[in-house]
Amino acid sequence: MKNRQSKYNLVSFCLSLFCSLTTAYSVYSNVRDSWLIAPPNYMILLLSILALILAIKGFKDKSSWFARMRSWLNVLLSVALSFVLLIALSFTTIFSGAKVLLKTAHSPDNHYTIDFYYTDAGAMGTFGILGELNGPLWFKKKIYSERRVDQADIEWANNHIILINNHELDLKEGGTLFIFDGL
Repeated sequence: MKNRQSKYNLVSFCLSLFCSLTTAYSVYSNVRDSWLIAPPNYMILLLSILALILAIKGFKDKSSWFARMRSWLNVLLSVALSFVLLIALSFTTIFSGAKVLLKTAHSPDNHYTIDFYYTDAGAMGTFGILGELNGPLWFKKKIYSERRVDQADIEWANNHIILINNHELDLKEGGTLFIFDGL
């Protein structure tokens, strides 16, 4: 029985560290507008709740001083992480505004796929267009944002240059374009 509790303790510790690092990277990638490779926040929340359950099951592991400290650290870290993620999910659900898919554009060689969304923050902000470049799995990168427009006129110049509302964007160079006209 002690061996099983020790395994719960160790798995919970590794899972808590993974969730913490993934959450930190998710915040970083949203701030820096880089590739978002982290799974969605609700998946990280579910993993942190699983880590909490495993931490509670492994709390009886008293085989060493390090195991007892790891048990306390697991419980505290997974509770704090679950609380922070729950608050973040609630905040983004309530205050993110509407995001409606307008169209999906594929490059002529089908190497790039961009989803264009109409966003409306309501009383908290303004409306506009958001373009996200799709990567493998759930990976996405914000590459285009323009305020106070409600449509996206898209034309491909070649396999990697796209014209969006008469603004040129070179995807091969990894460019992004954020237009804040009319502030």
